[in-house]
Amino acid sequence: MHIPDGFLDTKTVIATATLATVGISFAFRHLKKSATPQQVPLIGLSAAFVFVAQMLNFPIAAGTSGHFMGTGLITMLLGPSAAIIIMSAVLVVQCLLFADGGLISLGANIFNMAIAGALVSYVIQKTIERFIPAVQGKLIATGVSSWSATVIASILCAGELAWSMTVSWSAAFTAMTNIHMLIGIAEGTIAIIVVAGVLKSRPEIIRNSNLQQQKPSVSTKLIYVAILIIGIMIFVTPFITELPDGLERVASVLGFDHKAIEQPVLSAPFPDYNLGIFSSPAIATIAAGFIGITIVFILSFILSKSITTKNHN
Repeated sequence: MHIPDGFLDTKTVIATATLATVGISFAFRHLKKSATPQQVPLIGLSAAFVFVAQMLNFPIAAGTSGHFMGTGLITMLLGPSAAIIIMSAVLVVQCLLFADGGLISLGANIFNMAIAGALVSYVIQKTIERFIPAVQGKLIATGVSSWSATVIASILCAGELAWSMTVSWSAAFTAMTNIHMLIGIAEGTIAIIVVAGVLKSRPEIIRNSNLQQQKPSVSTKLIYVAILIIGIMIFVTPFITELPDGLERVASVLGFDHKAIEQPVLSAPFPDYNLGIFSSPAIATIAAGFIGITIVFILSFILSKSITTKNHN
C-alpha cells in the first residue's frame, strides 16, 4: 500500500506531510515520558521484524498480492507511540533505500500506515481487552486491530487519491477496501501467531500486561532474532511473488497507474529489494533484506536510546 510519487497532488502531499510530522512529534513526546531502557532493544528488533515481514508478498486473489503491515502487532507489543516511531523508521528506510513508496508521498504513507494504523489499533485493543480478559482478549484484540489497521489505511489512501483527483472516491473506496479486507485477514492471522508465541514465552513483553510472568528459557533478544532469521530464510525468499500489491492492482484496473513517476526524486541504491551484485535473485533479496534489517534496527535503536537516555537523566 506504499503510495508512489505522482499519485497525489500538492495539497494532499502537504496536508499528509503535516499530519505525519505532528503525529511523529506527539509520539516522541509520549515515549520520552513512558519508555524505559529495557524497551530499547525491543524497539530496534521490532522494527527489524516488521521490515522483514513487509518483504513477504503473498498471493491474495485475482492476480493480486498483499504484504504484512505490522502496525497492530507492534501496538499490542509496545504501545501506539512506539508503533508510530517503528513504522515511520521502516517506511523511511523502505523509501530511501529500496524505492518502496515515493519520497514526496512519504508523509501520506506514514500517516496512513503508522499514525492512523497505530491509533486505530490502540483504541480497538483497549476496547476489546476491557470486555474480554487475559490471553483470549489479547489475541482477539490483536487480530481485529491488525485487520482494522490495514482496512483503515486503505480507506485513507483511497480518500487521498480522490482528493487529489487521481480517481473518483466511489471507485477508489470500493476497490481499495475490497482487496485490503482480504489482505487484512492474513495480517491479523500473522499478528495473532506472533503474539501467541510471545504470550507463551515472555508475556511481560506485551504492553501493560498483567498476565502472570513465566520464567523464560531464552532471552527476549534470542526470541526476536529467531523470528527474524526464520522470516528471512524460510518465509521471505520462497514465497515472494511478482504479483502487484493491492494499490498497484487497483491503479492498473482503474487506469491511473501511468501517473506514477518512473524516475524517482531520489534514486534508491537497492530498488525492489535487490542487491545487484548477486546473480541469484534469492540471494540478492536476502542480502538486501539483511541490509534493511541492520539499518532499521540501528535507526530505531538510536532513536529509542536517545529518548530513554534523556528520560532517565
